[in-house]
Amino acid sequence: MAAALSRALKLPGKKGSELGEYDPLTQAASEDESEEDDLVLNYPRNGLGRDGCLGAASSKLRGGRSRRLDEEQDDDEDEEEEQEEWRERLHGKPRHDRDDMMGTQYWSQRDSGRDRRAGEERRGSGPLGGTVLGGHGPDAEEKAARRRNMVRSAFFLVPLVCATLVVLFCAFLIPCQKKEPKPQWERALGDAGGVTPPALALWDVDGDSVEDVFLSVAEWTNDTHMTPRSKVYSAVALSAVTGQVLWKKFMSESVMSIQCGLQYSSQPLPVCLLISKSVIMAVNGTTGKNLSSVQLKNIESQAVLLPDLQGDSVPDLLIATLPANEALDLSLTLISGLTGAQLGRPVPFNLTGQGKLIGPLLHQTQKGAYYILFGLGNVEAVSLRDVYIRATDRIPVTQALRIKDPKWEELRKNNSSKLIDIYRGSEHVEFMLPLVAGFGDNHNSLDTVSNLNSSRSDWILVSGSSKVSVLTVLRQRDMRKRWIFNSGPIHSQPAPGHFNDDGILDLFFQHSANGVMEAQVVDGAKGDLLWSAEFVCPRLVLQTSTISTYTGQSAFLFWASEPISAQKNVTKTTAPPGVAAPEPLIRKLFLLHPTYPTILLELTSTTDTAVTSAVSYQENQKDASYITVSSRPTPDSQPSTRIVKSMSLKAAIAKGTIVLLGENSQPGKANKPDVFEVNKFFRRLSFKRQ
Repeated sequence: MAAALSRALKLPGKKGSELGEYDPLTQAASEDESEEDDLVLNYPRNGLGRDGCLGAASSKLRGGRSRRLDEEQDDDEDEEEEQEEWRERLHGKPRHDRDDMMGTQYWSQRDSGRDRRAGEERRGSGPLGGTVLGGHGPDAEEKAARRRNMVRSAFFLVPLVCATLVVLFCAFLIPCQKKEPKPQWERALGDAGGVTPPALALWDVDGDSVEDVFLSVAEWTNDTHMTPRSKVYSAVALSAVTGQVLWKKFMSESVMSIQCGLQYSSQPLPVCLLISKSVIMAVNGTTGKNLSSVQLKNIESQAVLLPDLQGDSVPDLLIATLPANEALDLSLTLISGLTGAQLGRPVPFNLTGQGKLIGPLLHQTQKGAYYILFGLGNVEAVSLRDVYIRATDRIPVTQALRIKDPKWEELRKNNSSKLIDIYRGSEHVEFMLPLVAGFGDNHNSLDTVSNLNSSRSDWILVSGSSKVSVLTVLRQRDMRKRWIFNSGPIHSQPAPGHFNDDGILDLFFQHSANGVMEAQVVDGAKGDLLWSAEFVCPRLVLQTSTISTYTGQSAFLFWASEPISAQKNVTKTTAPPGVAAPEPLIRKLFLLHPTYPTILLELTSTTDTAVTSAVSYQENQKDASYITVSSRPTPDSQPSTRIVKSMSLKAAIAKGTIVLLGENSQPGKANKPDVFEVNKFFRRLSFKRQ
């Protein structure tokens, strides 16, 4: 009994190194412990020790088996007595004390048994020099379990650490994109000066990928003396994002036209042209600093971008002048795009005709020859090669001026005339424009790409009187008429855009008669009517704007008053002679998309009189800003104020109002779209550059 108690409490005494020893504490703890612990404690007694059948024992140990059995029986008796004593002692303590004692004794006995078995395995080896268990003892199993746990932990921690590093890299090393503000602003600039449209142009000059606004401004001087006030003229550049003034350039006279995009080889920044009646000034588009200027008289047109005429790798310019006292003597003047100096002398042409000045416009034939289109009421053409030779008395040195087109040369009036008849009819030509998307939308750009596209397209001619107008499309290949469409009097330039899905630009235009304004869309391929709607006449002449969308079709923006439903019987009345028709107080901006032709989206309404407009694109947001220049009346009979306003189209669409039209707004089609589907479509609508 003393030996057993010494082994249990690890006291000095008989060292229990024999296998198969019985521990009363182990037996007591087995009543509360799991079956697994019993197997561990009884493991040596199952014959798996050094005397077991799995190893070869020494002869001495085999011979002493009977002696060990006798000793084990004595030990068993002693252990039974010890067990009874411990039970009596445990019954006299509280339950949690008994548990602590049993647990302490159990773990002490278990550790002692483990140490004893490890020592026996190190000592007990068979004749072949291997261990008894062949390396599969408890320590090996624990090591294998630890290795498995380490592998599982590695498989969990390594992806976790990698994911954390990726997140940290994205969060701290990659800068987050800032949400760009949507341009929404309004600014008052100078005096309106009636309803005459001011010069307006768009071009990005501050590097924010948004087209900025260039505008001509007229202001009254704040002179407090007795002398009468005078007007001060200037050109102003406004940021398209905030509406702040980027720069302001004072001019001696009113600015008629502003054009941007000209590139100098020594000037990486864009160059803008400020054109007045007698001066053409080139300024730095970013700062407004003067670069060059040329003095002319009676300037009547915008600048036309030409190919390089001098071999200096810079495009040159052409301008038209028309003296007031000689209505038929129109002159074409060449200007160097590099220095701004005049090339040679003006080239005069004695035109026969009357009406509005058409052009000048540049056209390139299929053979690559360049011609200038212009005229008064009629359309004439002259070879750019001939203009250069007459202006400079030199033979052209560039390849662009050496090409001749035999088909166009055959159209000359006679051998002595330099003019070629393009269009001559009983009705005077009011508008002439290339069939190119976005042309005439007040971009007034001088970049080579857009001008090259315009010079290679078909041409639209709008002619007529106050009673009837004729739209004619001329094929640029053979100068033949493609189709003719008759309509009422057209007062504004048609807007090209994609209404159907045939890939050919269609035409949106407006005409007014008898107090009713009718908007129509004509097929650009055949001249058929695709869409029409009637509105109360807004007494407003403003060009329609077109915007390309990611559906492949265009959105059309136009000003009108209340639409006249086709289902209502509206009486069209004519105002008596000498009595002005009542002008509507509210004008509305409508958006038409070909996907839903029987509805309009009302974006905004105002009592101001809009005189010109343009569309500025934001590539990053797939959005566009609609910029209007309006005349706003002021109290106390003061001159009207010029108001410049920028409106985000996506923001306006989100707040827009659906206006239902009659079912006959598109011939041959009648549908009633679902309001939810319409709202969903317009809210997802995005825009792109033409």
